[in-house]
Amino acid sequence: MTIEKSEMGKKSRAKGQRFELKVRQDLEELGWIVSKWMNTVDYDRLGKMGKLVSAKRKYNPFMKALSIGVGFPDFVCLKRKPNGDYEVIGLEVKGNGYLDKTEKDMCIWLLEHKIFSRILIAKQSKERGKIEYIDFNVKYNKK
Repeated sequence: MTIEKSEMGKKSRAKGQRFELKVRQDLEELGWIVSKWMNTVDYDRLGKMGKLVSAKRKYNPFMKALSIGVGFPDFVCLKRKPNGDYEVIGLEVKGNGYLDKTEKDMCIWLLEHKIFSRILIAKQSKERGKIEYIDFNVKYNKK
């Protein structure tokens, strides 16, 4: 029994959205203020990083709907420190925990320009129902 590609796509998108929601709820329980990040990093023609721009919305003509949340990273998270300052981090949700080259470059740009103090990658743990948070700098040895 073969499953249509469109059916597989629907299921994987739905699974990704459920995981995103679970990650958001988990961070909120840990005391973070979590919001959808509506910006992305724009490349210039030479492939070098340019600037932070508002993410474009995607239109799905089959569902006749605009999807929101095509920014990178997925979420911006805020948490008040004991000294009264706020820690601002970016959070990218990936089921497998791997970023492609473009995403890695965007993370490096966001950290170098001090948009975020750090970027976390949320991935599904091998243990069922658990979430692993990986620091981008630790995983990719970027300082």
